[in-house]
Amino acid sequence: MSELKFTPLEEIERIHARLHDGFRSGKSKDIGYRKYLLLQLAYMLRDNSKRFEDAFAADLGRPTFETRFLEIDASIGNALDAWANVEKWSKPERPPFSLNGFPMRPVIYKEPKGVVLVISPFNYPVWISFSGLVGAIAAGNTVVLKPSESTPRISSLYAELVPQYFDSDVFAVVNGAIPETTKLLDLPWGHILFTGNGRVGRIVSEAAAKHLTPVSLELGGKSPVFIDPNCDLELAARRILWGKVVNAGQTCVAPDYVLIPKGIQDKFVGLLKDKMDQFYPYSTASVGAYSRLVSPQAFYRVKGLLDNTKGIVAIGGEADEATKFIAPTVVKDVGPGDSLMREEIFGPILPIFPVNDVDEAIAYVNQHDHPLALYVFSNDDAYKQKVFSSTQSGSAVANEVLLHLGIDGLPFGGIGPSGNGYHTGKYSFDMFTHLRSSIDAPSWTDKIIGFRFPPYTSKSLKGASRLVKSLPSRPTGPPTIGAYTRTKWWRKWVYMALVVVLVGGALTRRKTQPYSIFDPLPTVRN
Repeated sequence: MSELKFTPLEEIERIHARLHDGFRSGKSKDIGYRKYLLLQLAYMLRDNSKRFEDAFAADLGRPTFETRFLEIDASIGNALDAWANVEKWSKPERPPFSLNGFPMRPVIYKEPKGVVLVISPFNYPVWISFSGLVGAIAAGNTVVLKPSESTPRISSLYAELVPQYFDSDVFAVVNGAIPETTKLLDLPWGHILFTGNGRVGRIVSEAAAKHLTPVSLELGGKSPVFIDPNCDLELAARRILWGKVVNAGQTCVAPDYVLIPKGIQDKFVGLLKDKMDQFYPYSTASVGAYSRLVSPQAFYRVKGLLDNTKGIVAIGGEADEATKFIAPTVVKDVGPGDSLMREEIFGPILPIFPVNDVDEAIAYVNQHDHPLALYVFSNDDAYKQKVFSSTQSGSAVANEVLLHLGIDGLPFGGIGPSGNGYHTGKYSFDMFTHLRSSIDAPSWTDKIIGFRFPPYTSKSLKGASRLVKSLPSRPTGPPTIGAYTRTKWWRKWVYMALVVVLVGGALTRRKTQPYSIFDPLPTVRN
């Protein structure tokens, strides 16, 4: 293992102070400077793509294709998407029109939160890091990245390259393990994004609470796969197997286990065997064909889960301690309480859990923590809707695995024990953005709401009561579930158009018109 130089503990506070000064200077808020930094992120990856590929191969045994497809190309795309949209994302917004608010010129400014911290994991040390970095920089923050000590070559590469591409008072890297992370968490931050397991997530949340620092957590969990007996089983086998073996199963949204009707378990396992032979016509143990576990500790943990299963190893099972290699493995006839069902596997082992029907599968999932992802393979819309509406999960995906993370416009985040907050794309920008409400009330509004000032009289109460919205008719009882229908969309817009015309006419009759709802938005001042 390459030696990773840890950041001196006494230097961490100085880095934090330097980034705080950089933020206070205002330069990170400038839209042009943000766009420059986003391009620098993209060029840092492109210019050094071969070095990153070599680092992934050394740290994770990662095949070059997986590194390019899942990490480098996707991260460059994230940076370029933000570069193209940051000006639009950063523009102030008007709240919905309201009669009682529009004279005060309400507006929502998009402002950075300050100096923010991104703690990234070992399994996708570029893609997950960039998801946070891109959003933080696009939002105008200054940033500290704490990469994983479990991927020393990649983390060393960050420490070397970031000072070459970025000003030291805007973006810094802190390398280290528990003492360095603890020191970081002792400091106040504008926001913390942590990706990892729930145990460490609780530590991060507790530390952040001392400073009332907002935290977003991406924690993973056991993501189940529901199999409809009438689905395309061959397609399901191909996609599920890929989702399990990519990065040797070290993916937070990897299919963790398969819930399948008992009668088709053996057929499905046979299809998985066929796909395994197609994916790996030669040995998976050959260098560059298939990833390795990240560390000896990870190897022993996953190997221990496999050694203690009561299920039947139907495919794979081979392991090599020296190279941290565990072959893609399928274990059938796995039941509740099995070693493979007690925790997130985070490795290349796929348990097949036979059930009597979908209701039993739903009941099992609902007895456990909400997963980060839930997968359904079915051609029946009713089946998919039943599973989705009867469960909770970070995301709900039909007939595919993993790829929802790369779909533009979709948020990525967990629920409950699988995490909180949303990121990727604009959602990363939103996570690191403070929505600052503002009004600018002209003096003449006191003629309308002057009743708010003392002394309070019956006239004051009468004036205030005019602002209270009327209640609709009292319900006669609870409704029939499923009977609700939405109001015709055009009625709302017709009503709003009439209000605008009437109010606009009244304003034009005034000698002075201090404000119009059609005025351009105010300029954001840095």
